Amino acid sequence: MFTTRPTLQGTFGMVSSTHWLASAAAMAVLEDGGNAFDAAVAAGFTLQVVEPHLNGPAGEVPIILAPADGPVRVLCGQGPAPAGASVGHYRSLGLSLVPGTGPLAAAVPGAFDAWLLLLRDHGTRSLADVLRFAIGYAEYGHPAVEQVGSTVETVRELFEKEWTSSAELYLPDGRAPQPGALLTNPALAATWRRLLREAEAAGSGREAQIEAARRTWREGFIAEALAAFAASPAMDTSGERHAGTLTGDDLAGFSAHYEEPATYTWNGWTVAKPGPWSQGPVFLQQLALLPEDLGSLDQADYVHTLVEGGKLAMADREAWYGDAAEVPLGALLSPSYNDARRALIGDQASYDLRPGSPDGRAPRLAEYVLQPQDPKEDAPGAGEPTVGSDGATRGDTCHLDVVDRWGNLVSATPSGGWLQSNPVVPGLGFPLGTRLQMASLTPGLPSTLTPGRRPRTTLSPSLALRGDRPVLAFGTPGGDQQDQWSLHFFLAAALRPLVRGGLDLQGAIDAPNWHTEGFPSSFHPRRSRPGSLFVESRFDPGTVERLRRRGHQVTVGGPWSEGRLCAVARDPETGVLSAGANPRGMQGYAAGR
Repeated sequence: MFTTRPTLQGTFGMVSSTHWLASAAAMAVLEDGGNAFDAAVAAGFTLQVVEPHLNGPAGEVPIILAPADGPVRVLCGQGPAPAGASVGHYRSLGLSLVPGTGPLAAAVPGAFDAWLLLLRDHGTRSLADVLRFAIGYAEYGHPAVEQVGSTVETVRELFEKEWTSSAELYLPDGRAPQPGALLTNPALAATWRRLLREAEAAGSGREAQIEAARRTWREGFIAEALAAFAASPAMDTSGERHAGTLTGDDLAGFSAHYEEPATYTWNGWTVAKPGPWSQGPVFLQQLALLPEDLGSLDQADYVHTLVEGGKLAMADREAWYGDAAEVPLGALLSPSYNDARRALIGDQASYDLRPGSPDGRAPRLAEYVLQPQDPKEDAPGAGEPTVGSDGATRGDTCHLDVVDRWGNLVSATPSGGWLQSNPVVPGLGFPLGTRLQMASLTPGLPSTLTPGRRPRTTLSPSLALRGDRPVLAFGTPGGDQQDQWSLHFFLAAALRPLVRGGLDLQGAIDAPNWHTEGFPSSFHPRRSRPGSLFVESRFDPGTVERLRRRGHQVTVGGPWSEGRLCAVARDPETGVLSAGANPRGMQGYAAGR
């Protein structure tokens, strides 16, 4: 089939990320003798500089890693709600939803500590080695991608009137960053240089320096600046100025940690995902709902089946996923439960939100907003943040995957701390995040805002094994679309014949993609669009018409408007490595040899 690029193959190392400079930084680390984990950390910090509208140092990151000599693990870089972030506090402010922007939406930042824990435990390079790329791009500049400037333009009024520290960085002389113009962040470069000086003062040992840097983030000058700024009222999507709940004690008490992945085995593949504090098990539930004859379905039946299964899995996400209560994941993935759920998929599109009753438990749902689909206004494949003049945003994210010649694989989805999420903290060069917007103010749910508990996140990297041998790392930005687009990619790769002795990663990435929004969005103000289906114009017109006859409200978008996949793979029999990257948006790139 036609592909935009070849699937890269080699034996030394492979990288795929959502920005070419991050891929280049990771590849440079591999060329210098570093392993996949060193490379991933370098790419992660680089993404914070070159995609500031999609992630930042005070955001979050779930990471799935498969060391060549150890089991698959999840490294959780999702921080919890601060101690003062109770439902009662937000209700006392007259709020029915956590704001989509501003200090009240800030969870404890988790990304920085997760990257450093990955480097300490699985890397081989010093912190200075992996930070030098981010520091260089922040200090000397990088060519701005178009979406940075367009995002800034959308929140120009907010920056100029309210978030003036952000205007100083992103609207110098009143101009937003122009595509291709050099964008610098001297304050961020200075932050990392000071961090390195304090870390190196702790001694010459690699691990001692990493630990010193973690302490500086939690308890030193960075923590002091973050806590002070969180206590300063700032305008948010409620239309009022609020102070946040994040304190120095919250920062000092957080540590990223490892945990077992959630897994499901399908057709000889075992897919590993973060647990139900993320939306990761939605991918697994969709696998469990697949019919045995999936490979024989025509395109219209195939898309209809996956869309309707996705709606059922997302409905369960709304009722059962979160960190504030026990999640019956075993029951949600059980054969008997999914046999019954599969029977709900009929010939026509469902417009209902239908969570199930695992173990006989009655489902409950948080508040959400029904929004009829308007083809004139909808933006198919909305993956870049959609930002209102008040700062309301459906944030997006980044992704990276790395595999090295020793057989280490890693997949990570860094996000949060977007330039449009909170004002830039003066002297640091980056803002706080807004992940608490995904927590519910409805009491008694797994997703209820709860001090010390993680807000449910859409971030969802993936790692797949054949038998017990890791083979494939992949993922995508896209908020609620992540585990739709990722599933479509995975099935396309898993069901296709091998090419050149390996998976056709680029072909699966390039294949026409789609998504539905027939369930509550994870982002403020939590809208649902029953019956919606967004497809690329490369779909066969006859398929589109058959889907419409089944009741789907189909919006046909641009030919390359759906999906932002990255992927790397390793054949455990031959050691051949592969990589592919998303051509959509002209930004993602794979590199390797």
